[in-house]
Amino acid sequence: MSLAMLLILADSRLPIGGHVHSGGVEEAVSSGLLRDVASVELYLRRRIRTSGVVAASLAAAVCAGALDAGRAEVEADARTPSPAARAASRAQGRGLLRLAKQVWPQGDWQRLGARPHLSTVFGVVGTVSGASPEEIAGVVVYTTMTGAATAAQRLLALDPAAVAACTIRLAEVCDLTAQEATKGLAALSDPLQDVLAERHIARDMPLFAS
Repeated sequence: MSLAMLLILADSRLPIGGHVHSGGVEEAVSSGLLRDVASVELYLRRRIRTSGVVAASLAAAVCAGALDAGRAEVEADARTPSPAARAASRAQGRGLLRLAKQVWPQGDWQRLGARPHLSTVFGVVGTVSGASPEEIAGVVVYTTMTGAATAAQRLLALDPAAVAACTIRLAEVCDLTAQEATKGLAALSDPLQDVLAERHIARDMPLFAS
């Protein structure tokens, strides 16, 4: 796959809901867990190594042909204990699916149903677009990090340069996580993110959908 296509798939403008999904950051800020760039960096590292590697491993397996879409959905549900987190993943998956149907109309998108998990759609997009499993895993890990980073920057009014520097420092972690994701399905869970996701849906007038 071309570098330009990979960059486009990782772009924050992609309609996967990244601009309205904070990845638990809104609730973490409200709870006092995130206060500054240092605490945000720790949260992002934790998110990459849990939610990121799980979603990336599922997407990589679908891209490699090791999982079909139906089985990938079952595996994603099993690895996402929080109903709120599952709903957020499916909402983002629907956004990516809408784009994929326009860019690659030749794809067999009907098999994904109306609300597939984001990781499943990314895996099929990787297959249709000619990306390697490691490339699509890298995109998934990167978007897992940057969506939360952008939300933290907005909610805490952080210096954009400081947040960008934070994500650059995590680049090696992202690369290693993407490589790990291609070796087999990850089965990790982060109770903190599950709790944050469930608390978020009970908030009055939240700024983010998740």
